[in-house]
Amino acid sequence: MTDRPLDFEEGIRELEAQIERLESLAAQHGLEVGDEVRLLEEKLAQLRQHSYENMSAVARVQLARHPKRPYTLDYAETVFSDFVELHGDRSFRDDEAIIGGWARLDGESVMLIGHQKGRDMKENLRRNFGMPHPEGYRKALRLMQLADKFGRPIVTLIDTPGAYPGIGAEERGQAEAIARNLREMARLHVPIVAAVIGEGGSGGALALGVGDRLLMLENSIYSVISPEGCAAILWKSASAKDKAAEALKLTAGDLSKLGIVDEIVPEPIGGAHTDADATAAALRSALIRSVHELKQLEPAALRRQRWQKYESLGAWREVASVGT
Repeated sequence: MTDRPLDFEEGIRELEAQIERLESLAAQHGLEVGDEVRLLEEKLAQLRQHSYENMSAVARVQLARHPKRPYTLDYAETVFSDFVELHGDRSFRDDEAIIGGWARLDGESVMLIGHQKGRDMKENLRRNFGMPHPEGYRKALRLMQLADKFGRPIVTLIDTPGAYPGIGAEERGQAEAIARNLREMARLHVPIVAAVIGEGGSGGALALGVGDRLLMLENSIYSVISPEGCAAILWKSASAKDKAAEALKLTAGDLSKLGIVDEIVPEPIGGAHTDADATAAALRSALIRSVHELKQLEPAALRRQRWQKYESLGAWREVASVGT
């Protein structure tokens, strides 16, 4: 897969190429260019720092979708251990856009469930580009209920453009499957920690997102619609995606200010794909801390706190009934 620079990285890539050309010419002709290279590297470090600290919302969308960003199965190996994948919804088929199974988090047995995209076209077709069918959500619910039965915490990793909107998925009850997950997750007696690791697209993401804690990687996004979709509806053109991304308040920082996100997990400068091990270490620490804190609560208190969390979101206004 070609590693194309993102729009806001073009200046960084140009400077990197300039340094590479200078070093290549120096090696060919035996020139001493150490001072020049050091100056360019200092300039590059400053540019990189400034670029990533002042990213626009649409730039974070690009990072959240980066093809080399770690996916759920990557974290199953680096954040967790002893992952054993479980398959099928016991009704129709196994949807590979959602993976799940038992794993250990710092020695603690947990149920890990997450969206899974592909690394190449063949795998993306098999995993439907990370867009689940209803059987994927029913598989996820089956595994959550299994964890609830054995009193084990649940960890979900969210990374999907959204639920698959195809005719077959709708015929098999896509909306019902998502709605059932929302209801049943609110009722479970075990700790649920959800983490957005890339894209969090609409109900397709929310179906794994109802929990006691919501974490977001620094450059992930969580939104009711994609910037392109929003732009097409409101401005009649997908080219207005920059404006839409800002208006949607879909970044981790925006959602933290709105009280929706409980914790932002930092990423290396350049994004999670530039240092997957460091990202995994930060995510692992945040997950361990959240699971440990939630395990201290009794099931009744845990559910009560979960309900209060969602009841407190947004703003409410009471109005008089029409005709009174």
